[in-house]
Amino acid sequence: MPELPEVAALAGFLADHATGQQVVAVTVTSPNVLTTYDPPVSALVGRTVTGATRHGKFLDLVTADPAATGPDGADPTGPGVAPAELHLVLHLARAGWLRWSDEMGTVPPKMRGPIALRLRLSGGGGFDVTEAGTRKSVTAAVVTDPAQVRGVARLGPDALGPDGMGLAADRLGALLAGSTGRIKTVITDQAVIAGIGNAYSDEILHAARLSPFATAGSLDAEALARLADAIRDVLTDAVRRTAGAQAARLKGEKRSGLRVHARTGLPCPVCGDTVAEVSFADRSFQYCPTCQTGGKVLADRRMSRLLR
Repeated sequence: MPELPEVAALAGFLADHATGQQVVAVTVTSPNVLTTYDPPVSALVGRTVTGATRHGKFLDLVTADPAATGPDGADPTGPGVAPAELHLVLHLARAGWLRWSDEMGTVPPKMRGPIALRLRLSGGGGFDVTEAGTRKSVTAAVVTDPAQVRGVARLGPDALGPDGMGLAADRLGALLAGSTGRIKTVITDQAVIAGIGNAYSDEILHAARLSPFATAGSLDAEALARLADAIRDVLTDAVRRTAGAQAARLKGEKRSGLRVHARTGLPCPVCGDTVAEVSFADRSFQYCPTCQTGGKVLADRRMSRLLR
């Protein structure tokens, strides 16, 4: 799943490669991808890309219609006039990705295939939004304000804060106060903190030397300080490594920087202990027993059922 660093890199990539170009065509091939209908996706055609940004793990392509703006760039008034800005807000879910091409092919994508949406630009290039597997969760919305997307509207504070410097320990403590949930679950709840997913939460908790099963609301001041530092350091390092990378290289960049996630059975790079795993029905997480749980191996529910 693309998380904050990868989505930030994709936004930067699109801002560099698409800004200033007009949208020539948008093709939707997955019946479930669009979550909005007014404005229609066809309203993007003819508009100029003015930039790209992110909201948590949502990717936002920003477009404007120069003919529908006043001399100062403000929206004109009057019925039937297109808004100055339209946003294509994408959520890549667990198996989605954005694939850029400098020269888009002429053959249209197949309906219900791996390509959910294709956007062509006036320079000849563009991108496909793809999704692997049969479980289709990628979404796209065309809105005048990103907050009109329900997932964006419910986001908590960004994991890197408004200034990109992370959340202070006292702010983090206020967000977690009273929570009886496990810290692994709570920091991946986008309504609590926006941008952290399964992979980087494993990395953050390892760096903070915290058990994934620790109760979020019971962390003391020292643990909160370690967690705040780990969120900032892990994510800023990942953003730094992925900044400017070609979209096709981002998955590899992510894997190369991971210390415990998806490294079950390999030695912890800090202490040398074997990285352990807890598996659930459709996902798993990894941790180091020595660094995080005082040497205790956490119960793996899937294996427990098999051994009964």
